[in-house]
Amino acid sequence: MALYTIGEVAQLCDINPVTLRAWQRRYGLLKPQRTDGGHRLFNEYEIDRIREIKRWIDSGVQVGKVKTLLMDNEQERVDGWRDRQEMLLGYLQNGSYHRLRMWLKERNHTDSAQTLVKHLINPLRQRLLSPQPTLLAMRGILDGILINHIARCLSSTAKYPGDHALIMGWNVNDITRLWLEGWIASEQGWRVDILAHSLNQIRPELFPDSTLMVWCGEAPCSAQVNQMRQWEQQGQIIWLNHTTATSPGGGA
Repeated sequence: MALYTIGEVAQLCDINPVTLRAWQRRYGLLKPQRTDGGHRLFNEYEIDRIREIKRWIDSGVQVGKVKTLLMDNEQERVDGWRDRQEMLLGYLQNGSYHRLRMWLKERNHTDSAQTLVKHLINPLRQRLLSPQPTLLAMRGILDGILINHIARCLSSTAKYPGDHALIMGWNVNDITRLWLEGWIASEQGWRVDILAHSLNQIRPELFPDSTLMVWCGEAPCSAQVNQMRQWEQQGQIIWLNHTTATSPGGGA
């Protein structure tokens, strides 16, 4: 396996060597090998890990919280979810979109939306969050397939009785995430509608007949956190960042 110096890695990953040293020493995110002279050497696995760390930080995750996310990804490899991610990536790369749709439909019969979103879809979408045009295009195709599948699921569950939930985003750019949260809620007994655009201001009193489920992105600001906690304590909303919605009448 090829080994790279810290300078070579800095160029490959477009990152400052000082940052790489901090990730290793302060946060314990990297474990490079050492030469007899004490110089760091990175293998391909470490380079992939560095790129993954960058993706998390670029998406707004604090560097101190990245280690837990990386540990989750390691568990995904053990449990086989990483292999399933690779399979879906292969479908996207080969243009096998129908096979991807059919696989998703069949898998949804055996795994819940919550399981698929947590272990497969969110990690895969995170891997495709890149400035590279090819990866962005693949993420866009995946999102379109997901939204189409979820829309069919929501239409089916809307036929059954249940409390109404309105899924909305507060200052977020990732609208697909709202559809994923709506999918999870629908399997838990809610009749779901999704607000198609993110709002920069939330007014619960405008929706008296619906339970509001609000997503604030991976890294909500302190003002959002304080306001959402207040609303949650008052029973006005379900904060999707803070808890997973339970079935209607079951609390949050």
